[in-house]
Amino acid sequence: MKASLIALSVALLLFMGIDSYAANRQQLVTEEFMVPAADSGINLYVRNKHPQGVNKFPDEKILLFVHGSTYPSEAGFDMKLNGLSWMDYIASHGYDVYFLDLRGYGKSTRPPEMDRPAAENGPIVLTETAVKDFGTAVDFILKRRGVKKINLLAWSFGTTVAGWYTTQNNDKVNRLVLYAPKWIRKTASLMDSGSKLGAYRTVSRDAAKARWLTGVPENKKADLIPPGWFEAWADVAFATDPVGSKQTPQVLRAPNGTLQDDRDFWGAGKALYDPADIRVPTFLVHAEWDADLPSYMLYAYFAKLTNASYKRYAEIGEGTHTIMMEKNRMQLFQAVQQFLDERLKPNQ
Repeated sequence: MKASLIALSVALLLFMGIDSYAANRQQLVTEEFMVPAADSGINLYVRNKHPQGVNKFPDEKILLFVHGSTYPSEAGFDMKLNGLSWMDYIASHGYDVYFLDLRGYGKSTRPPEMDRPAAENGPIVLTETAVKDFGTAVDFILKRRGVKKINLLAWSFGTTVAGWYTTQNNDKVNRLVLYAPKWIRKTASLMDSGSKLGAYRTVSRDAAKARWLTGVPENKKADLIPPGWFEAWADVAFATDPVGSKQTPQVLRAPNGTLQDDRDFWGAGKALYDPADIRVPTFLVHAEWDADLPSYMLYAYFAKLTNASYKRYAEIGEGTHTIMMEKNRMQLFQAVQQFLDERLKPNQ
């Protein structure tokens, strides 16, 4: 009877979104850095979490996360829901975990074009620039920890950044995780209205929630996001914009370089890079109701990974592009953690 009650308690915690073993395993230390980018005047915000009292990690226990095209890393990767963020979850498994805000996002430097009306300049922070910023963060971590390679975990547009970076730097990558991988587009973009693109775009809370729920069956919308989670996320996300957060109603500004590249490449049937050049173990993970980057992109990308050391994908039911902040988020966390923790070797 006692064993049954313990099992039931653990199951309830997992259902609520808390892995009790991971959440309580170790105290975590948080450190913050402003890392000079390759371009003068640009500093990149990097946050680190790791177990208290540990300052040396093997390369397979170090991970860098990069965000998507609209919201900074904190609003997703280190968003505490029921007291636990994804960053906490990975760090509590003994990892040295980092996230990066690309220029124009979060606490990183905003390019000067963001101080002017958007229409005065063309799209800023193209993918090529983002890859350069990402490489700066990787090199910072390699030097800080004295290792030769690390794990990469990317979401949405960030999968293009991390994937393209890996094709050029396989020797610096231990394992690659692409959550909602982006590939050649066959359907319309939820972010692109088709109008002329300025330097950046603005997003409202209402628009953010409408995009989030696109593609979710009507009878499933009510319980997809637990009560209060969207509001908690929006408070964090919109507060990261020092200008937009002061407007009424609040907006969040995001660079339009990603949309320009979507028009010039992904939406035009042209790829920015070839996944066949990725030669490290790679895991793709996706949710069935993702209307931003639908399932066909996952399958097409997986087929292109012809030279990865080994590859795998998982598709999680009843989730959207933002499943990491929905009722089934622990399925995402656990699937990724299993891939990171396993010690398989090719042909083993």
